[in-house]
Amino acid sequence: MSDTKQLTLPITGMTCANCVATVERNLKKLDGVNSAVVNLSSERATVDFDSAKLGLTDMIARVQRAGYGVATGEAELIIKRLADDNDARRLEKALLKLDGVLEAQVNYASEKARVTYVPTIVAQTELRRAVTDAGFEAVELGGEAEDAEAIAREHEINEQRRLFIIGLLFTAPLFVFSMLRDFNLLGHWAHDAWVNFAMMLVAAPVQFYVGWQYYVGAYKSLRNGSANMDVLIAMGSSVAYIYSIFITFGIISGHVYFETAAVIITLIRLGKYLEARAKGRTSEAIKKLMGLRAKTARVIRDGEEASVSIDDVRVGDIVLVKPGETIPVDGVVIEGKSSVDESMLTGESLPVEKKQGDAVVGATLNKLGSLKFEATKVGKETALAQIIKLVEDAQGSKAPIQKLADQVSAVFVPIVIGIALLTFAGWYFIGDAGDLTRALINMVAVLVIACPCAMGLATPTAVMVGTGKGAELGVLFKNSEALERAGNVNVVVLDKTGTITKGQPAVTDIITNHQLPITNNELLRLAASVEKGSEHPLGEAIWAEATSRGLGLAEPVGFAAEPGHGVQAEVEGRSVAVGNIRMMNARNFSLNGLESEVARLQSEAKTAMLVAIDGEVAGVIAVADTLKENSKAAIGELHRMGLKVAMITGDNQKTAEAIAKQVGIDEVLAEVLPEGKSSEVKKLQQSPIENRQSKIVNVIAMVGDGINDAPALAQADIGIAIGTGTDVAIAAAPVTLMSGDLRGVARAISLSRKTLATIKQNLFWAFFYNVILIPAAALGWLNPMLAAGAMAFSSVFVVTNSLRLKAYK
Repeated sequence: MSDTKQLTLPITGMTCANCVATVERNLKKLDGVNSAVVNLSSERATVDFDSAKLGLTDMIARVQRAGYGVATGEAELIIKRLADDNDARRLEKALLKLDGVLEAQVNYASEKARVTYVPTIVAQTELRRAVTDAGFEAVELGGEAEDAEAIAREHEINEQRRLFIIGLLFTAPLFVFSMLRDFNLLGHWAHDAWVNFAMMLVAAPVQFYVGWQYYVGAYKSLRNGSANMDVLIAMGSSVAYIYSIFITFGIISGHVYFETAAVIITLIRLGKYLEARAKGRTSEAIKKLMGLRAKTARVIRDGEEASVSIDDVRVGDIVLVKPGETIPVDGVVIEGKSSVDESMLTGESLPVEKKQGDAVVGATLNKLGSLKFEATKVGKETALAQIIKLVEDAQGSKAPIQKLADQVSAVFVPIVIGIALLTFAGWYFIGDAGDLTRALINMVAVLVIACPCAMGLATPTAVMVGTGKGAELGVLFKNSEALERAGNVNVVVLDKTGTITKGQPAVTDIITNHQLPITNNELLRLAASVEKGSEHPLGEAIWAEATSRGLGLAEPVGFAAEPGHGVQAEVEGRSVAVGNIRMMNARNFSLNGLESEVARLQSEAKTAMLVAIDGEVAGVIAVADTLKENSKAAIGELHRMGLKVAMITGDNQKTAEAIAKQVGIDEVLAEVLPEGKSSEVKKLQQSPIENRQSKIVNVIAMVGDGINDAPALAQADIGIAIGTGTDVAIAAAPVTLMSGDLRGVARAISLSRKTLATIKQNLFWAFFYNVILIPAAALGWLNPMLAAGAMAFSSVFVVTNSLRLKAYK
């Protein structure tokens, strides 16, 4: 039986889209790998695999064989309570059982454990927990636990910077000298034979030390049966350098181009350094979210207050939070009253009042009073950890729009090499017949101007910044496909209860049948007794009204709910049914002249609940749900964006239309049973909008918060769950709004449109750049040094353009 798992590997050494394809292809070759998705911007590989067939070490070995690396961290822990060497071996085995741990060495004499691990799979907190679970105590060596992946990335940036500086120190004087010599500003001595030898020696460190990574990368790429950017750089610079060596040793005559080879490598190294720095900024949103986490918590254990590390908080702990402090973990308030700033998670600026029984979320800020709460979720289970995981997953996924760039990148380098060879042949045999120098220089220009990096970075960088910005605004995209698809929406379907309205209806009217001897309170008491067993918001409103009036409720017998109709039970020996007109008509109950009252209440946007006692309609209880403060403004914003807005509800047509009129809804889908919501969404998808030129297919966004919305959320082209709703709805939806504010829908669609526009700009630039400049280089219009500069900065342009999304408001 297969045991499918998913893990994320931090990949190092990737430079272009071809590298991505190489890593993906190599991982997919492993027996047991179901899928592998590699992201160039986040430099991560997400792998679904059968753990019965292969393990982590197999995947790392395959990545390394392909010529790339996997970032690892090393933790050093002081271990207490080791009794003997057997304890050390036992602890080693316990640590090695953890997913993500590659090596574990425990030394009994020094009481230290050294662990090598993959930081995207296991964290140092989990290592320490494993030590504790094994019966020992792990002591930190001081300071905060390191972010091993960030350290690996930082090392890469510093290495690019170091190599660029070394390259610059050799290249700058070489370039200046070469220019002065070409303009005959240095005298005849500068043209002596020994000068070429000196230039060769100065260029050598740049070629074979600063540029060594490109030779290694090219070799490994070719060994894997593909060609990447390293192949182009190695070929281009080597042609210029080796050609110059032949001239230096007098094998052929001509002009040396040592400075050209050095400038090519140094400029590309500068571009890679700037690109690495810019790429680091694309993940700032994740770092900001991680930075919200409290470092310590104040807990009550054994009747005493103690400050402990956030990693040591356990479910069930009683946690104290004072004004101005960050709430450390998720929990439920058991004592105290305060207002909490949740803007960092929901994007809502107004503080939320918290009292006994209310839920609090870790990483939010306690403003006024002191709170005592019971921890319900800690570690990876907290809302913040789930949000970070969701954003990371979205950033690591591939958007459909990226497929074209991937397809082009797969054949890009071989095509460029072909064009370069044709350029050489054209110039040597046809253009300037027999001019080897001109033919070689134009060939070098073609090799170094081509940039597969820009194509590889066009989509993932924009997705990273877009999803990160969404998280800041309280909009969570489950994957990049959702981010892309939301931008194409033209119809928004809103569920009424809990989405447009607060979902907290209250009783507004009680009308009795004057032909029967029953009072308002008695009618309400019997109806509320039935609704005691109901979980429907309308039923809860009736029950709440009876409770507030102090009416003594009876226990219902044989409670039965009929979805979309109502509820029925026996109360004190009497059969009581509470529901809508459909329920009464189905039982052939006469409304006893209450039709006009029902119609009036419905025209006032109230839901009329008829109450039948022993087969006789005894009265009607009107319940109304209040609109959310921002619903009208949110729907107005959707209209300004050119979107059609529909409302779906189980309410009758008149009630639904009255609410729709208040907020400006375009189309009303009323009297829809819970199981019918998804089919209504499907009908909308299949009814195209008539356009002067053609029929436009509807792209539907469904917005809801309840369990019965889940099928409709799944049916829609894009499901948007209100974050204050149920976990089921959120799980079914590709987009989640962290707050209950409907304006988040416009925010999500607008951000998606902006991200999609940025991706298209990036792709246009990447393709336009190559389509225009490769032919220009082939025609001899570009000097190889200018070509290298353009190539180096093309990918920097793409990343910088994506970073503009950070300014989105």
